[in-house]
Amino acid sequence: MAAHRFVKSVWESFRANSGLEPRLLDGLRVTHANPGSVRFELDIQKEHTNRLGILHGGTIASMVDLGGSLAVASKGLFATGVSTDLNVTYINSGGKIGDIIRAKANCDKFGKTLAYTSITFYNGKDQLVARGSHTKFVALAWKDEKNSVDELSPQA
Repeated sequence: MAAHRFVKSVWESFRANSGLEPRLLDGLRVTHANPGSVRFELDIQKEHTNRLGILHGGTIASMVDLGGSLAVASKGLFATGVSTDLNVTYINSGGKIGDIIRAKANCDKFGKTLAYTSITFYNGKDQLVARGSHTKFVALAWKDEKNSVDELSPQA
């Protein structure tokens, strides 16, 4: 439960301080978090769609970026670093206005300099929609006083 609370506080910080996320992804809900893993969902609205009326690939790419950051947060870093690489593979339609897209983000490797994350997306039919990966430079993020690394990612 500590990871869920912490990840939600990081998401609230994005919403309060970022330019993009509150405009595009304000309705995103973090539904579950454990150290190294986060689940979230988004009700698809018009601002998330392309001219065909289906979920825009840019919305998914933005969720890969945010999802990777939240996966890093689930390991205890409040300042989640900066992106060094982001990739998305689109597989199926994410849905249309009124549908829900669900995602699971994992922090696959968490080091002192880099964190590697992977994100999978599913539509309302439970079909795989997209896979993403997001690499974050986290060396400076380790210095943030709001971190909770000792609690969420104790060193062995």
